[in-house]
Amino acid sequence: MQKLFWSVLKLSPTLLSAIFLLLERTQASEVPVRALVSNSSTIVTTQDSTSLKQNSINPQVFVASTTSSIKSVSEDILSSSRPQPPDVKLANTYQTIENPSALDALAQVTSVSQLSDVQPTDWAFQALQSLVERYGCIAGYPDSTYRGNRALTRYEFAAGLNACLDRVNELIATATADAVNREDLATLQRLQEEFSAELATLRGRVDALEAQTAELEANQFSTTTKLGGEVVFGLADVFGDSAVGGSDLEYNTIAAVRARLNFDTSFTGRDLLRTRLQARNIDNNTGETGTSMTRLGFDGDEGNDVIIDDFFYRFPLNNQFRVFLALNSFEPRDFIDVVSPFYSSGDGAVSRFGRLNPVLRIPDDSSGLAFDFKLNDTFTLAAGYLVPTDFASNPSQKAGLSDGAYAAFTNVVFNATNNFKLGLSYVRSYAPGGEVNLTGSTGSGIAQDPLGVATSADSVGAQAQLGVGEGLILSGWAGYTWAKAQASGLGVIEGNEARIFNWAAAVSFPDLGKEGNLASIIFGQPPKVVDSDLIEDQNTSYHLEGFYRFKLTENVSITPGAFVIFNPEHNNDNDTIYVGTIRTTFEF
Repeated sequence: MQKLFWSVLKLSPTLLSAIFLLLERTQASEVPVRALVSNSSTIVTTQDSTSLKQNSINPQVFVASTTSSIKSVSEDILSSSRPQPPDVKLANTYQTIENPSALDALAQVTSVSQLSDVQPTDWAFQALQSLVERYGCIAGYPDSTYRGNRALTRYEFAAGLNACLDRVNELIATATADAVNREDLATLQRLQEEFSAELATLRGRVDALEAQTAELEANQFSTTTKLGGEVVFGLADVFGDSAVGGSDLEYNTIAAVRARLNFDTSFTGRDLLRTRLQARNIDNNTGETGTSMTRLGFDGDEGNDVIIDDFFYRFPLNNQFRVFLALNSFEPRDFIDVVSPFYSSGDGAVSRFGRLNPVLRIPDDSSGLAFDFKLNDTFTLAAGYLVPTDFASNPSQKAGLSDGAYAAFTNVVFNATNNFKLGLSYVRSYAPGGEVNLTGSTGSGIAQDPLGVATSADSVGAQAQLGVGEGLILSGWAGYTWAKAQASGLGVIEGNEARIFNWAAAVSFPDLGKEGNLASIIFGQPPKVVDSDLIEDQNTSYHLEGFYRFKLTENVSITPGAFVIFNPEHNNDNDTIYVGTIRTTFEF
């Protein structure tokens, strides 16, 4: 015992130095101990916040803790086998005090305004939560949750506080001030003071948004109509030794444009009335090359006159059944899934044949009635009755909706998985002499009008698309048409028949190099008369195409592409023709 007494006595200078140093730092502190004891603000520690009653400090606990610490230091020193320098643990404690970053877990704040986030355990959070529950001043998130157990940013908190202020002011203004007690008013006043900066910022932002909204409403195009547009600028050239028939192929590089404005109107939010204005001057190459096989996928020439192109109304009868009523430029591809990754004339294949199965082009530019019915997530059925616009608006005999050209259309799409789709199509059509076009101007001249008189036809088509992973799509189609003469003429007897066949296969690489890009290679046979009571195509033409759509931005893309026609017009005597183009598409 005597040895222990002398050991403690020897250590007394060290202990006294430590105590004086602590006292000196305490006096130099910005917040006195008395202030710490009396201050009601939260002291953040690593302990559970529920153990900090009234956010105050018990002096007895503080003294006991200090005594315990000194005793621990003394025991560590006494346990040493030889004399020690000043206590290492105490020195480490001094070092920690000298290094403020080491006290992050014990940092003290004197006001909620010092916190970057407001926590669910903070007084301010709990006070606002109480006000919310009492006055119902916050509706919650869109999923009908309040999420009251997570931290809020100070601006989120300010938004909630502002809602409660507005609610209380509303109660006072409507002579229901008794519903608001003095304690709640005092709480709101304190919260308003501590979050004054955030409230001011929030209200400033709201004012700015209201001003912008007012300007947009004053200058908006229409409350029911959206305006969208597309401009296609194309450079094109055709190469080859000679045109079909042996004449010189004289073709100079062209620069041409097509502009479209879509006015999409909705009256219920689920329907669509589309009115499209179009102007274009892109030559179809047929006159220079002698064949429709060289047509571009975005051609058409009205001399840049502005015309009404699409005009149709689509509306749902229920969640599965939609009806289409069209008065101009309507085709089967406008209301069915054509199962082609490069269908778009502005962003898809650069050739007319390469965009989709020609069977789906019967008839071109029509008016009529159609519907689609989604049986389930796997099957979609569509059907329609279409009449070429020139006939639909003509009241003369052999014209009109029921006495002239028409096409009755049925299509089924089988969507087995997200990666595989199969479409099956059937078209029953009729066209008077001089108006027959069974290929949509994509094949030989013979295939377009194989009998030369009024003709009825039954056409079937199959289209398939398979996604292999995320970067490869295999697709293709086949189409077959049975044509029958409905009148007699020069060398033609009513009832004569002809059969037309076409096919294509393609490989595509979506998002190649960048999201939104598309590279594709297409190979196929344009429509060909394979059997006829009159005249057949002698040989077989082949179509080889490649293009790469490069997405510059969300609204601008550039597509260099080219295609080659071997044995044009299904005739080996005709020289190969090459078509090249650079298509730039702007969307807005």
